[in-house]
Amino acid sequence: MLHTREDALALLRQYNKEPFHILHALTVEGVMAWYAKELGYADTADFWALAGLLHDIDFEQWPDLHCQKAPELLREAGADEALIHAVVSHGYGLCSNVEPEHEMEKVLFAADELTGLIGAAARMRPSKSVQDMEVSSLKKKFKDKKFAAGCSRDVIRQGAERLGWELDVLMERTILAMRSCEERVNAEMSALAET
Repeated sequence: MLHTREDALALLRQYNKEPFHILHALTVEGVMAWYAKELGYADTADFWALAGLLHDIDFEQWPDLHCQKAPELLREAGADEALIHAVVSHGYGLCSNVEPEHEMEKVLFAADELTGLIGAAARMRPSKSVQDMEVSSLKKKFKDKKFAAGCSRDVIRQGAERLGWELDVLMERTILAMRSCEERVNAEMSALAET
């Protein structure tokens, strides 16, 4: 059963071996926890974080069945239906017809692609960090279609719209969310590399 973060991390690592995918999962986990606290859902921050950690559970091994294989994997592990709905809804319009309903699901939908774009932009910086990143520099990368071409600008825009936020607000908040967890994520990636 999925009772603890340790259980969830073990499940993630059962189906994901690529460090890049694990890094993305840990980043989205941290971002979701930050958003939960920021938006007044601190009492359910662990649930938000869990959805972030497991949102791409099926992507590495079953890319053509992304968000379709996930319910089976999560049910086998004892995940509840609310978590499964959240995970599947982040692929709405791309690989899932389950629409994000709860604010948490809308945040996951919006922040998932954006964390990829911010992460790619951070790796180009001399600091290799989001700590000194500003929205203005991120917007330049956003407008450059060749940069991190795999990060869908349409999904990021739709995500902001679903939340009723300006794109700048989504970008600014997500940068802050990534700053809040960057050090912990990097430390955890180093520790996992040694196991």
